[in-house]
Amino acid sequence: MQQIKAFCMEKYNITSEVSVYRDDELLPEDRELVEAAKCATEHSYAPYSQFRVGAALRLADGTVTTGSNQENASYPLGLCAERTAIFHAQHTHPDQPVEAIAIAAWANGHFYPDPISPCGACRQVMLEVENRYGRPMRVLLYGTSGTHVVSSVRDLLPFQFVSESLKK
Repeated sequence: MQQIKAFCMEKYNITSEVSVYRDDELLPEDRELVEAAKCATEHSYAPYSQFRVGAALRLADGTVTTGSNQENASYPLGLCAERTAIFHAQHTHPDQPVEAIAIAAWANGHFYPDPISPCGACRQVMLEVENRYGRPMRVLLYGTSGTHVVSSVRDLLPFQFVSESLKK
């Protein structure tokens, strides 16, 4: 059996800072956003997976807008809560940057103990919004065991495809 030797020119670590808060430790505006995300799960259309996700955005002017996942019998045609909320906000408030997004998931009669994280497509859309306005979007991932908070979408997506990537 032939051994293949791997060569590595450079190696580095990528780290992200995540803060975990109990509900009573959250800032009032963050608690409000998490509650809005939890309420948004009620508007989810999830007859196939029963996996209900809600997202709530706080815009720079203080407006809170929400979205929920919308399934389809042809699974790829559904849409995640995060993108539903973002696209709605971008359509109705195109001049307002998104300051923060909260995400909550519910199934089998209860919210998940551990936070769920946005899928890759949602992370990419969130990153585009961050870049569009040139300011970070805080991400609050709710779980009954605690809310995980990161200060920027970049912490969730360390390798990014952005507009500059198209010019290289």
